[in-house]
Amino acid sequence: MSETERSLFGEILDWMLAPLLFVWPLSIAFTHYFANNVANYPYDQALREHVTAIARQVKLVDGKPLLSLPASARAMLRADETDSVYFHVVSGSGKLLAGDKDLPVSASSPDDSIVPGEVYMRDADFKGQDLRLAYTYLAEPQMAKSQWIIIEVGETTEKRSQLANKIVASVILPQFIIIPLAVMLVWFGLSRGLRPLTRLRQTIEAREPDDLSPIGTRRVPEELEPLVEAFNAMLERMKRSVSAQQRFVADAAHQMRTPLTGLKTQAQFAIRETDPAALRHALHQIATGVDRAGRLINQLLTLARTEGGEAAQQKHEPLDLVVLIRDVVTDWVPVAIEKDIDLGFESDHSAMIVGNAFLLRELAKNLLDNALRYTPSGGHVTCRVVMRSGAVLLEVEDDGVGISEEQAELVFERFYRVDDASTEGSGLGLAIVQEIAMQHDTRASLRPNPHTRGALAQVSFVAWYPPVPPPPPPDDFSELYRQSPPIGT
Repeated sequence: MSETERSLFGEILDWMLAPLLFVWPLSIAFTHYFANNVANYPYDQALREHVTAIARQVKLVDGKPLLSLPASARAMLRADETDSVYFHVVSGSGKLLAGDKDLPVSASSPDDSIVPGEVYMRDADFKGQDLRLAYTYLAEPQMAKSQWIIIEVGETTEKRSQLANKIVASVILPQFIIIPLAVMLVWFGLSRGLRPLTRLRQTIEAREPDDLSPIGTRRVPEELEPLVEAFNAMLERMKRSVSAQQRFVADAAHQMRTPLTGLKTQAQFAIRETDPAALRHALHQIATGVDRAGRLINQLLTLARTEGGEAAQQKHEPLDLVVLIRDVVTDWVPVAIEKDIDLGFESDHSAMIVGNAFLLRELAKNLLDNALRYTPSGGHVTCRVVMRSGAVLLEVEDDGVGISEEQAELVFERFYRVDDASTEGSGLGLAIVQEIAMQHDTRASLRPNPHTRGALAQVSFVAWYPPVPPPPPPDDFSELYRQSPPIGT
């Protein structure tokens, strides 16, 4: 099974059972080691007692050993039915005083760590069998080590092995029941623990295709809350996107019906017209209608792109608003000259903000288009970027048809146009401005110009620090801008 086909249940179960299967052999090895130690202890104690009992039967008289080991004591040593028991008493010179002569002897010259009377243990091999031996040395004070008497008792290890195996079996055999039971309990626990995931899946599957409401988090476990919150955030983005698409379709259907009907009427009139002058007039009306429809389509697409998720995902980065607005004003100078409008630009030295350059250009273009469209010939439009109290303020001031306080809020709604406006427009420009402003965590405002009859549009941005020196303006366009004092176009 490939990795992509693995279930979360299987992954968790594997990671819980794999360590158990890895630790089990180690548990058996440790159990065997400690079982041998436990099994050795009582039998080692018995060997020590045998050595001590034989040592009591040995007397040293003037450095010479005297041994009186009764036959009953020897018979007791041989009474074991499972293991073979061997013993011997050997003098320092290697002479066998009693016992089995073939039993291997410990070192005839004990090292300095050996204390007479203390019982020590060692392992040996005797006649192909493992042998466990207990031994001690007997000596009188001032007696040379080479004259010490050694007493040893050895026993084969069959009983020890049997006891160790019983201990291991008593520990391991229950594990054959416990481990499958543990697997079943883990399986059951995982099934219960993953039940919230199943409920969440069922909740999502039961939803209608058009249900984009957020999922409730009241019964969601703490570990799943980030997942549900991220899913709800995605639903909210989808809801905004779907809503924007629906608004776009409704707006396009509503707004395009009139210009297309007008174009069809003008085309039908041109088909029936025989007078060349009237035909040219009809064609001119068709061209004007096409321009109007093209501008409306462009604004509808811009609004849809701004309201949808695409604009929100575009990168925001530090930029100098002075440089950006100066470039936009430069592009609109020919339009201002054609309409005989004095277009100017004023700014401080630098105005750094964090924003999206493409969207901010669209914002400035729509503000300038709105100002130039509603300013009569011979009027003035001034665009300025200034720093005020830690904020960057973009202003577009005109002396056009003006606006009332009541209309100041309505103009940012889609398709709203000032009642006394004599120019043609779609009523989308300022709606686009407001949407882009909200994409930059601010809002645009339009109010009556306190100095002239026109209007004053303002958008405030948060200044970005530390400011950087702006690049110098291009020499080719320096004459197109009005700095303080302003120079008219």
